[in-house]
Amino acid sequence: MSQITPAAARTRPTIADVAAEAGVSKATVSRYFNHRERLLSPDIAARVEAAITKLAYVPSPMAQALSHGRSRLIGLVVADITNPYSVAVLRGAEKACQEAGYLVMLFNLGNDRERERAAIDALASYQVDGFILNTLGQSAGQADVSTLHGKPAVLVDRRHAGLAADFVSLDNEGAMRDACDHLQQQGWMHLLYVTQPLLGVSSRVERTAAFRACVAAHGTQVHGDVLEIAAEQCEDVLGQALADFRQRAPGGERCAVVAGNSVVTLRVAASVSRLGWTFGQELGFVGFDDPEWAPLIRPGLSTVAQPTDAIGARAAQCLLERLGGLQGPPRESLLPGRLIVRGSSLGAQSPVSPG
Repeated sequence: MSQITPAAARTRPTIADVAAEAGVSKATVSRYFNHRERLLSPDIAARVEAAITKLAYVPSPMAQALSHGRSRLIGLVVADITNPYSVAVLRGAEKACQEAGYLVMLFNLGNDRERERAAIDALASYQVDGFILNTLGQSAGQADVSTLHGKPAVLVDRRHAGLAADFVSLDNEGAMRDACDHLQQQGWMHLLYVTQPLLGVSSRVERTAAFRACVAAHGTQVHGDVLEIAAEQCEDVLGQALADFRQRAPGGERCAVVAGNSVVTLRVAASVSRLGWTFGQELGFVGFDDPEWAPLIRPGLSTVAQPTDAIGARAAQCLLERLGGLQGPPRESLLPGRLIVRGSSLGAQSPVSPG
């Protein structure tokens, strides 16, 4: 069995080799690859083609793209790749970019705010044509308009005061209204919104404000509280908070939780299990995001499913339009969520959905 030695690997032909074989300049070979044969005589074009065939020369896609001023690369920065939301949006964006002839380069911040600027600088060093950003913001290392290296950007899920860019997200206000109205209609009158610490993250701030507005809209009929729970807090803290929340319910009102995302949903489910409760009985529930395991937790968790594929695709579309020359002020696309009703939020007399 033959093996390719390092010396053999270095014999890969270059554009200079093609030029030497054809007896022309490198600029002439470049013209040939850039489909400018009209600048070459038929004889010279035939010589270049014969040299390419003889040497089995394959041009570098990156070099060709850069010669046209485009790398056909999109830089995607996500706050936390372990969050199912980030993965789902990534899939939608990547599919749309690939269909348009672009590749995606990913940078995961790992929820480290100080890496935002470094992430954009790193991707810019690969000559990306633009950015899709799911940023963290609010720190000395955050991104701002001056760090984009003159490239267009689209923000996903989280607004950024320092970036005048197109923005694509779930309609947080409408989604929260759907969740709270459903719980109220099912007889859950004492509500607790559990969220990760707000920390200026726009999606968290918007959902919290929308929850408070929903509670206020029902006057004295519905009572509501907000609980911020940090990742480093032990599960016993959340469990005790849920127990206290039920004890505070006035007049024996039925209590329900709205969870800010799937990360919070999992923590609430773990605490409910340790307390020996059952969703839909001791505690009603609706969570933002619809993880694949939501139907598996008895009797099925009601959720607000985000249109993650559409969010990613819309972000890519916005960026591609900007790359195509679209001018004008920043645009905002708020996509509706979909309430999926399962047993955790249904009233005592309501049938349980098998979904």
